[in-house]
Amino acid sequence: MQDFIKIHTNDSVAVALRPLSKGAVLSVSGDSVTLLEDIPQGHKFALKDIPKNDPVVKYGAPIGYAKADIAKGAWVHTHNLKTGLGDLLNYTYSPHIFEPAPTEDVCFQGYRRPDGKVGVRNEIWIIPTVGCVNNVATAIERKAQSLVGGTVEEIVAFPHPYGCSQMGDDQENTRRILADLINHPNAGGVLVLGLGCENSNIEVLKPYIGDYDEKRVRFLVSQETDDEVETALEILKDLASYVGSFHREPISCRELVIGMKCGGSDGLSGITANPTVGAFSDLLISKGGTTILTEVPEMFGAETLLMNRCENQALFEKTVALINDFKNYFTSHNQTIYENPSPGNKKGGISTLEDKSLGCTQKSGSAPVKGVLAYGEPVCTKGLNLLSAPGNDLVASTALAASGAHIVLFTTGRGTPFASPVPTVKISTNTALSEKKQNWIDFNCGTMVDGTSLADLAQMLFDYVIAVASGEKVKAEKAGFHDMAIFKRGVTL
Repeated sequence: MQDFIKIHTNDSVAVALRPLSKGAVLSVSGDSVTLLEDIPQGHKFALKDIPKNDPVVKYGAPIGYAKADIAKGAWVHTHNLKTGLGDLLNYTYSPHIFEPAPTEDVCFQGYRRPDGKVGVRNEIWIIPTVGCVNNVATAIERKAQSLVGGTVEEIVAFPHPYGCSQMGDDQENTRRILADLINHPNAGGVLVLGLGCENSNIEVLKPYIGDYDEKRVRFLVSQETDDEVETALEILKDLASYVGSFHREPISCRELVIGMKCGGSDGLSGITANPTVGAFSDLLISKGGTTILTEVPEMFGAETLLMNRCENQALFEKTVALINDFKNYFTSHNQTIYENPSPGNKKGGISTLEDKSLGCTQKSGSAPVKGVLAYGEPVCTKGLNLLSAPGNDLVASTALAASGAHIVLFTTGRGTPFASPVPTVKISTNTALSEKKQNWIDFNCGTMVDGTSLADLAQMLFDYVIAVASGEKVKAEKAGFHDMAIFKRGVTL
């Protein structure tokens, strides 16, 4: 088992891959380093003396500056390292673009919809227009389970607290996300459940939905029926008959859209799981598929790496706006832009936002950026896309699904049981987490520490994603978890 890793030849720190003891003598790139204190797994130690105010380099880039003199062999963390990030910055487009070489197509077993879209699940979704009917939606879900069977895989309600008493962007966000979910091809049928007097009522929502198949999307206004539950069950019987007519068939992986997100990160996230997802992304894109990277605040400090991979100047400008708009969102609420990483991140070995972001963006691989999406905007360009959404796990994963992701890949060093509207694959950064939380974790990248190559792990992850797209349930699905959350930015009346 490897004890530590120096990620880039220019790095001034290395990362412990297992707990290392004070006094241990390590050979790093031919140089001897004696540890001056215990180094927890995932944490950093200095490879040379680093004077106060000098940059600390990891991933080949500064992750902050020394608060005080740091001796060779010392633990490097929040006590002696500070962020070097400021507020709004000026950026220059310096393109560095690498197109993955095309590779052989692979098929999965999916559902082809009449409008040409593709789903990896054949579910019936109950979408409330407003939080007032949340309990009704979940009651309908419970009573409708007898309709599950054949190729009708799930009947799921997606309660949320919004749809009324909202203003400006908040109301628009709710309408866009609900419309996106109603149009999502993983749902073979949808019941849109309204109250009747809400701001985002069904008639207001319909223009956001656009053209729809009346056999697939049905509407129910609770205030206009004597018994909304019984009426809904009758509608669901018809929907189940329609949804049950779909069957899996071979579909090219060119049709797959995969979202990429991390949460509960640790010091191994940018070394094992995130690079594996990045290599997976390059592999899927080489076959003509699509990936979406989000959580914009966790691009801060690594944004220029993404900007310079933009395919053209116009995409570069959209990425600059993506970053600066989120910074302005922070400052408009009188919040510190760089109030990150979280306590769990720090415990796992992440010290600054640059440290977190440089690890986070490993999920993007090396392919060029082909699209930049606003929050709630459906993906329309194959290849790597960037999506505007916050770092919050539930909000960002819902945003990925709303933009068209069939599956979300979620890397974590701490673990989490949450789900999203689409299959959410939990990928552990370390083997200990995978072994402890077998009911949460679907795929373990901790084996990289034991010698599994990045290329092998990426191929294994690709094969697993194809299996999930073909119907294999992830752990959260087996547990019956289905979550959604909408980005709230403003005033509630």
